[in-house]
Amino acid sequence: MQDSEAPPPARPEQPRNPLHGVTLQALLQALVDYYGWDGLAQRIPVRCFSADPSMSSSLKFLRKTPWAREKVEALYLATLRHHQRGG
Repeated sequence: MQDSEAPPPARPEQPRNPLHGVTLQALLQALVDYYGWDGLAQRIPVRCFSADPSMSSSLKFLRKTPWAREKVEALYLATLRHHQRGG
């Protein structure tokens, strides 16, 4: 096998990462289904959740705003942990 024929590097497996394979849209939809837009706006006070919220405007904002996306991901993980404990 020549150097140019080397296989591509394998993607690292992430079996313990609960966000692995979850799209931002699926994550946000799960939070909206659980908390509603009002509940989400209370927990993460950003305008895209409180002023005429929609999935598309929220996704656009979260994709461009890393700190807000981190807050949404943290809330999703906290909600998952709460449900896994039977809460």
